[in-house]
Amino acid sequence: MKTWLLGAAMAVSVLGGAAAAMAADNAADDPNLWLEAVDDPKALDWARARNAISTRELEAGPDFAPIRSRLLTILDSEARIPYVSKIGDRYYNFWRDAKQVRGVWRRTTFHEYAKAEPVWETVLDLDALAASEQENWVWKGADCLFPDNDRCLVQLSRGGGDAVVIREFDIAEKAFVADGFNVPEAKSEVVWADRDRVYVATDSGPDTLTDSGYPRLVHEWLRGTPLSEAVPVFAGTRDDVASGPVVIDSAGYHHEMIRRTTTFYSGENWLKVGDEFQLLNVPDDAQVSFWRDQMTVELRSDWAIGGTVHPGGALLVIGIADFLDGQRDFQVLYTPGPRKSLSSVAKLHTALIVNELDKVSSRLYVLKPSAGRWTRTPLDAPAFGALGVSAVDDDSNDDYWLTVTDFLTPTTLYRASLGAAKPERLKALPAYFNADGLEIVQHEVKSKDGTRVPYFQVSRKGLKLDGGHPTLLYGYGGFEVSLLPNYNAGVGAAWLEKGGVYVLANIRGGGEFGPDWHQAALKANRQRAYDDFIAIAEDLTRRKVTSPKHLGIQGGSNGGLLMGVMLTQRPELFGAVVCQVPLLDMRRYSHLLAGASWMGEYGNPDVPEEWNWIAKYSPYQNLKADAKYPRVLFTTSTRDDRVHPGHARKMAARMESQGHDFLYYENIEGGHGGAANNPQTALMGGLAYAFLWKQLRNPS
Repeated sequence: MKTWLLGAAMAVSVLGGAAAAMAADNAADDPNLWLEAVDDPKALDWARARNAISTRELEAGPDFAPIRSRLLTILDSEARIPYVSKIGDRYYNFWRDAKQVRGVWRRTTFHEYAKAEPVWETVLDLDALAASEQENWVWKGADCLFPDNDRCLVQLSRGGGDAVVIREFDIAEKAFVADGFNVPEAKSEVVWADRDRVYVATDSGPDTLTDSGYPRLVHEWLRGTPLSEAVPVFAGTRDDVASGPVVIDSAGYHHEMIRRTTTFYSGENWLKVGDEFQLLNVPDDAQVSFWRDQMTVELRSDWAIGGTVHPGGALLVIGIADFLDGQRDFQVLYTPGPRKSLSSVAKLHTALIVNELDKVSSRLYVLKPSAGRWTRTPLDAPAFGALGVSAVDDDSNDDYWLTVTDFLTPTTLYRASLGAAKPERLKALPAYFNADGLEIVQHEVKSKDGTRVPYFQVSRKGLKLDGGHPTLLYGYGGFEVSLLPNYNAGVGAAWLEKGGVYVLANIRGGGEFGPDWHQAALKANRQRAYDDFIAIAEDLTRRKVTSPKHLGIQGGSNGGLLMGVMLTQRPELFGAVVCQVPLLDMRRYSHLLAGASWMGEYGNPDVPEEWNWIAKYSPYQNLKADAKYPRVLFTTSTRDDRVHPGHARKMAARMESQGHDFLYYENIEGGHGGAANNPQTALMGGLAYAFLWKQLRNPS
């Protein structure tokens, strides 16, 4: 449920006592509160007026038109890799291009897919559907019935937000099922239990959502009955984040579970045993999953069990039946190291593949049970860059997809099988930009408290260290999200190829070195993530890669908060800031859309003790009229129902009232990703890169 990461607002009435009074006082003191009314005509007029100022300036410059055109060409390119999901004996892909702006869900055989130019069969044309229904539909995915593979639950969003309409779809007939499982627009989770039964968590009316705006009730819904008659099987509380269903089918084993998420990083796992859901006695911050008849437990904190203390970041396994019988003799599948962490696990038919990050580079290992024990064998793969691995079909074979990439190597897709001599190279991106003469170097710098923080630098070989290179430093630093080397054609074409230096920061708050790396920057320790980013910026200047007037920074969502903190804490370090779909008003963030769900990351601003440390970095509250700030471009989306557009609106309005220079652009649709289709994505990218080049190339 990482989609909760940075989306119905929590009313003051649900708060208690002093917290309610604090929220009310804060609202009364905020002259820009009216900008939180997302669709208010006055607020939209305010946004459109500033959009016009920004586009008029940036589109008139020499960089915007060629960059936007180049980005759109890349986004619409027929040479992109059409990633697929195997459903039954067909391979399905969702595709957007210049002709199919909203996109088309299509399928083919593997024989065709292996060709350079496969022949595709259209299953659902979203452009045609949107036109016929007069709706701005954005594709959000499909969950298909196993093992029949003939019905799917298709998710459609109006304008790209997190709230979706869910409709049952017959993929054999290529048509929606008129009397099937259909759920009105909400932030819902619906999963198949069997052909005539689903679990649904949705907005069921008053008192059915948490304060974070997600479902707290889970119902069992039988085919042929109205949704209103679905039977409740689980109820969380309003101050939870959410409750939702999970169904896992693996090699003939069927597991039905409910996950109650009490905070962003903790909760309960309830497994259906017989006719009842049974609470699994594991740490509340552990992640539970199932493979065949085994239960895996990925730890976020140390766990003393069965006479052994397992460290946070470890992956454990035990037979489900054994665990339910009270046994606790877990086997260890993965143990983290000081600079090593578990990135992901791929579930094949007879084995698991562990993807490890070793100093932010990928390593793969095959884990296989044999005579009650597990063996571990390295899987041959490139030693540098980022690897992605996932099962093609974990129910019938040991085939897997493997992707290989880094900043300068176009992503390549392989299909492989355990025991086969060599992976089959299927698809590869073309070289979307000229990487000749570029190199990737990994550096480390000591942060304020002495912690060594890594970062990647992509630049010309033999770069002249004279402090004059336009440099773009990108960061995130939150929610245990790891930033890995990847082939970003937009960065390459719009920045690297034009002579810019690109830097990716692996600061604390992320997951690059496991749970400890993330937890080191939680709540009261948030400043550590910001100190890490500052240390990298200072190191780039110290090494004379660049200088403050040539150094730009960029980040979105939680990374947008990072940008706001850099703007207000160390403005002298930077020449330009691109702040995208950001959190900025940390006094009110927990009262806006999904904000309450992130209190496990930042803390609760309605608790005075916690507000004391949040207040020290909250960008909106720390703007000063007499400070000198680098120029900033704020971008957001009206349709973002995860991070409220009011954050960016209010920050811009306060800067405007204080006389600071900035630009602002709000896409009227697009959701948390900022854009709903390729032309919008190219526009937003064109504005950002044109802004950066204007500010950093020849600063005054």
